[in-house]
Amino acid sequence: MFSRQIFWGWMACIFPYLLPAQLPIGGWREHLPYYQAKQVTVAGTRIFCATPYSVFSVNLADNSIERFSKINGLSETGISTLAADEQSGKLLIAYNSSNLDLLDKSGIVNINAIKNRNGAGDKTVYNIFFYQDKAYLSTGIGIIVVDESRYEIRDTYIISSNGLAGKVNAVTSDGQYFYAASDEGLKRAPVSGVNLADFRNWQPLSAAGAFQQVMRVQDKIIVQRKDSLFTLTANGLLSFYASDWNNTAVSTSAGKVLLNQRNTSGQARVLVLNADGSVFRTVQQAGTILDPRQSILVQNDCWIADLGAGLVQAGNTLQPYRPTSPYSIATGEGAVRNDTLWLAAGSVTDDWRNLYSKNGLYRFAGSEWTNINAATRLLPDSLYDIITVAPDPHDGSLWAGSFGAGLLQLKAGNAATVFKNGFISSSLSDPQSYRVGGLHFDTNNNLWIANWGAAQPLVVRKADGSWGKFSVPFLFADNALSQILPDDEGQLWIVSPNGNGLFCFNKGTSIDNTGDDQWKYYRSGKGNGNLPDNWVLCIEKDRNGFIWVGTRKGIGIIQCPQQVFSAAGCEAVQPIVQQDNFAGYLFAAEEVQTIATDGADRKWIGTRRGAWLISPDGDKTIYHFTEDNSPLLSNDVKRITINPLSGEVFFTTANGICSYRGTATEGEQTNGKVLVFPNPVPPAYTGVIAIRGLVNGAIVKITELDGRLVYQTRANGGQATLNGFDYRGKKISTGVYLVLVSNDGGKESIATKIVFIR
Repeated sequence: MFSRQIFWGWMACIFPYLLPAQLPIGGWREHLPYYQAKQVTVAGTRIFCATPYSVFSVNLADNSIERFSKINGLSETGISTLAADEQSGKLLIAYNSSNLDLLDKSGIVNINAIKNRNGAGDKTVYNIFFYQDKAYLSTGIGIIVVDESRYEIRDTYIISSNGLAGKVNAVTSDGQYFYAASDEGLKRAPVSGVNLADFRNWQPLSAAGAFQQVMRVQDKIIVQRKDSLFTLTANGLLSFYASDWNNTAVSTSAGKVLLNQRNTSGQARVLVLNADGSVFRTVQQAGTILDPRQSILVQNDCWIADLGAGLVQAGNTLQPYRPTSPYSIATGEGAVRNDTLWLAAGSVTDDWRNLYSKNGLYRFAGSEWTNINAATRLLPDSLYDIITVAPDPHDGSLWAGSFGAGLLQLKAGNAATVFKNGFISSSLSDPQSYRVGGLHFDTNNNLWIANWGAAQPLVVRKADGSWGKFSVPFLFADNALSQILPDDEGQLWIVSPNGNGLFCFNKGTSIDNTGDDQWKYYRSGKGNGNLPDNWVLCIEKDRNGFIWVGTRKGIGIIQCPQQVFSAAGCEAVQPIVQQDNFAGYLFAAEEVQTIATDGADRKWIGTRRGAWLISPDGDKTIYHFTEDNSPLLSNDVKRITINPLSGEVFFTTANGICSYRGTATEGEQTNGKVLVFPNPVPPAYTGVIAIRGLVNGAIVKITELDGRLVYQTRANGGQATLNGFDYRGKKISTGVYLVLVSNDGGKESIATKIVFIR
């Protein structure tokens, strides 16, 4: 009989060592950017803020922040606009795809009729106006009416004079008329009018070109044309406000007019006007108000959605609200060392042309993001398009490559040093451009650098701090080199993008002796390397030492890298995989953009059609995540990076970063640091229980204190999992249990204990 005294005695010993809250096995989390706020509204006691990618709220009672994304119920990523109905408290979110989510106290309801509507035309939602339990959406085709109560599209008003689709920028009402600011001019129609879907029932009030905004402020109808505001009167338009500042957005809140403005000198401010046009308040502070996009007044405070500073509350002081997040999206390389994720946040086009992104670097440690770029003043403004990273295993610094501005070393305290002339060389086609396309440390702590476009495009910074350069003895376009990967033989595999193929380099007996260097050029076709395609997009080394090559036409595997320079040679193998009744080459129809190997030697594959997890030899698909069947933010998966300690898989996509905690971790040398999560297992817990810190493939037994077997499994890499049921399929009862671990040699020991509370 299990003793409660023994149980709580064990609990007293275990509680001090419990792991902090973590992402559960099989769980997802988003890492969307919250720095670039563009919309703000109030619903009940919460301020809601939209960025180009995400939504979050601030509770007015306690200033707590809540994030909203696909992870917790939203339909999509990528926000066009949002607004709240003051009467019902409902929040309507419009996505870039024209999909809609309506949030109320009962949850989130999706309205996808506009998104799924057939026919050409701009269905983008530019503005939302609420009136009598309906939302009037200003879109590129006209006004679309949404019934809030029935969660359906009620009507569509086409108001252009030719009866064809035309852009409407804003709608309002004074109770007698609807007013529409359109690209064709200002129009109105009676609220009680019939058949407002007929453009002939909309009366033109002005044909003086496009109007960007129309709103009711107290008893006035105020309209915006370019950067000037006018009041609508019986005799036409009367000037309300004009200045030499540019309006980024104009809105109304609490009976005031709010102008979000910038001038030609780069200054920014929010100007709050009374209904008579006089200035009520000016919010302006260099370094905090950078690029305001929308503002509202709540309890005498001005809440500002700023594209550079996030959400800012302007009361007696200015208080920014930004959930911890990366500065923007990231499509460069990623790397993990010492449980810290580094992401290169810069980017280039698919054909390797500059985008001049200054997003810099993102660091994720624990649960906190640190943004290292010009905006946070942690990097020089001259650094752009940082696309590759390599943590230094010797001193903990980070090396990062800019595609044009040189090689960066980032030391403790974010001290930055840039290496250019004298270390790496400029591009032959542009003497002012120092392009780094790839970085990697070998096992001897030499940093290998792909110096794209240089006469000697392979560079090494040796462990002693000296430098060397190498020519490639083949003709290939642009001297283009990118990703570098050392294999188990000490050879380097180097991608040459834009259809050039792949190189293998063997430095011989010494880096300094170039006389015994060897090079092998891999391309498509038997006898040439047998790659699936010359357009190589990525490479990865698995735990067998095989080199996996991702191309525009699938995957090739080089299974004998130790024989590359032998008489027999080593060509890529294109595995044939059986799927249902069809056999074909592995991912032959996919652009394989990224490959990552987890602790169990399984491969995560990123394509333009989602993320895949396949078995170690590629003959079985374990998961296929898409934006439709999972919280994956986009099907266009640019990079996959795995934290080997936790098994968390990070996906950098076209719509932002998200992560999934897999079942495999990297194995340990011994079973001496075994951890169980969650521990204790709470009564209502139904998720996966993880046991990590194991040697590769360890056999794990869960037993009672007297040794009776409860459950047995084998680790995936360095992590085993169980679902809380014993081997008979019954829930494991309350109690303390032993975790016994043994390797293939059969040596078994008590690794830790696990507590179940039922």
